[in-house]
Amino acid sequence: MEGFYTEEVRQGGRRIGFDVVTLSGQRGTLSRVGSEPLRGRRECRVGQYVVDLVSFEQLAIPVLTNTEPAGGRRTKVCVIDEIGKMELFSQAFIQAVRRTLDGSGAVVLGTIPMPKGKPQDLVEEIRNRRDVKVFTVTKENRDSILQDLVTTVQNCTK
Repeated sequence: MEGFYTEEVRQGGRRIGFDVVTLSGQRGTLSRVGSEPLRGRRECRVGQYVVDLVSFEQLAIPVLTNTEPAGGRRTKVCVIDEIGKMELFSQAFIQAVRRTLDGSGAVVLGTIPMPKGKPQDLVEEIRNRRDVKVFTVTKENRDSILQDLVTTVQNCTK
């Protein structure tokens, strides 16, 4: 299994940003409140958070390019949490997600945001793929949906 997830970073009881964490335990900055972009780099901002594209890409891109099943073994599972506004500032990430979905042979367990506001091209592209099953997670079903997700992934990797 390969992949990454994003994790909230708190300080003094207040959220100050997000980190990207690989399933192997590597950690890097995804964004921070009020951080200034490095000199000479384009500022990527979502609300109060400034996105650190370099840190994100250094961790996320290698994980996505390492999703090929090895030696004829079963299909790998690739976790991508998440494919959202911050991550979509990265063109390299967008390309890596498309390659992973189109040809890696991996089963992708990913998260995408609910549709609201301006549609995000890659998110809508994923949502509309024939080979994608979308589960909508709500407060009401978030504890009971796990078994459906596990069963679906298991059936895809047989």
